Amino acid sequence: MDRRRLYLQNAALLTGSGLVLRALGMGFRVVLAAYLGSEGMGLYQLILALYMVFVSFATAGINVASARLAAQSLARGSGMAETLRGLCFTALGFGTVAMLAQSILAAPCARYLLHDVRAESALLILAPSLPFMAVSGAVRGCFLAARRVQPNITAQLIEQLVRMAVAVAGLRALAQWGAGYGCAAVLLGNTVSEGVSCGIMLAFAARTPEFRARPDAPLHPYTRKELYDILWPVEGSRMLASALQAAESSLIPCTLTLYTGSRAEAMAQYGSLKGMALPLLNFPFGLLGSLAVLLMPEITQAHIEGQTARLNALLDRMLRLTGYFSMLAGTLFWVWGRPLAQLLYHSPEAGFYLETLAPAMPLMYLESMVDGAMKGIGEQKAAFRYSVWDAVLRIGGVAVLLPRYGMRGFLAVILLSSLYTCAANTGRLLLSSGTGHAFRRWLGAPLLAAAAAGAAGRGVRRALTGFPAQGLWEQLAVLTVGGMVTAIVFLLAALPLGLWEELRAVLRQAKTGKNRGK
Repeated sequence: MDRRRLYLQNAALLTGSGLVLRALGMGFRVVLAAYLGSEGMGLYQLILALYMVFVSFATAGINVASARLAAQSLARGSGMAETLRGLCFTALGFGTVAMLAQSILAAPCARYLLHDVRAESALLILAPSLPFMAVSGAVRGCFLAARRVQPNITAQLIEQLVRMAVAVAGLRALAQWGAGYGCAAVLLGNTVSEGVSCGIMLAFAARTPEFRARPDAPLHPYTRKELYDILWPVEGSRMLASALQAAESSLIPCTLTLYTGSRAEAMAQYGSLKGMALPLLNFPFGLLGSLAVLLMPEITQAHIEGQTARLNALLDRMLRLTGYFSMLAGTLFWVWGRPLAQLLYHSPEAGFYLETLAPAMPLMYLESMVDGAMKGIGEQKAAFRYSVWDAVLRIGGVAVLLPRYGMRGFLAVILLSSLYTCAANTGRLLLSSGTGHAFRRWLGAPLLAAAAAGAAGRGVRRALTGFPAQGLWEQLAVLTVGGMVTAIVFLLAALPLGLWEELRAVLRQAKTGKNRGK
């Protein structure tokens, strides 16, 4: 099969599976919110924020190193058996150290960093997942280097289903005893599912021809220097980023408590935002995966080959399509965020957060896409530097604004953070690539379509208030009809403003790839 055709096939598989996994994850969060409530979701998010620091140590470097070193072994024709074995042992070492560290530090971290002793049992339950996660990451990287995505997809789907099944069974038994026991039950599902996923990945690896031992293969297909030159920079940057995010997460409930006077109320507000509203806002971003998969390698290739005109055209297309998509998503949440949050979570507070943050979605989505493009043209150090500054400024904003303004202050921090990171990354990308700005094309035209769709959507919402929907299916029908009308108006307005031209270009690119594979 032609490499380009295989690439497009893998892109379609990854995009489709990514959407399924996001849908399952979103449904799982709805179930968690029903069992745990706002306060329990706040505790759950706090635990995950600290857990990600140990996950970064266990997996960040080895995930990147495995993909690069496995690809290097294939390019040298030396086989991948010894590469896989060496990477798995390295991953097991990092995962075991992370597991021991989390187990030892669970009690002091829960008491002094998270300020909630209920988190200790959940951190202890999560610790054994780290070696499994690290080894799975090493094997996954080797599969990606071999251009085999189906084992990864199968393992991730089974992992998510096992996580949900174990968590729901545990919640039914333990949630009635309080949020601490409920979180422990949920995170037991995480540990069990990581073990199952690791076993599946190793079973696939044992049956894969590229991973079989060869008599002429070198015993040491890569050097320690090659490994550590990749591993330590990635490890250090991810650890720093995770530590800053964990510090911010632990600071938010503390500063909110100063404003509300109640730790339980502060945790409930934090859970409504971080555990309910933000995952919904980020959910549509998965649909941009196909665009990223199609365009990012093309951007990298154009940069490496010095094709400035082609690079500028690709970046212009990426920014323009992202602008249209993010404006559509933001409009839908601005109009229908409150009834959607009421349907899924029965939380007016989460609906308020959705409606407030919806106008920032273009900035959030553009920043994420631009971050990937910057790495594609070798500007990953600048992207990391901006993310560190952003994290420091967010922590400062949380410390100053939340004790005085409460959650309104944190919403302001999020909006300002999105503006800073989007402006900094986009400015650096345009400067490094030599691309001229065209903000009227990237944001101006989508904004016009969003204004028309928002007005139509608000009109439909007002009209439907005369038909109160009490049941689940009635509410779902109202949201479906209203959302479709809003989206159709947006598309009708956006197509003549340049969206149709960009969609045809992307379709031509995909069609060209298929034809070359025939």
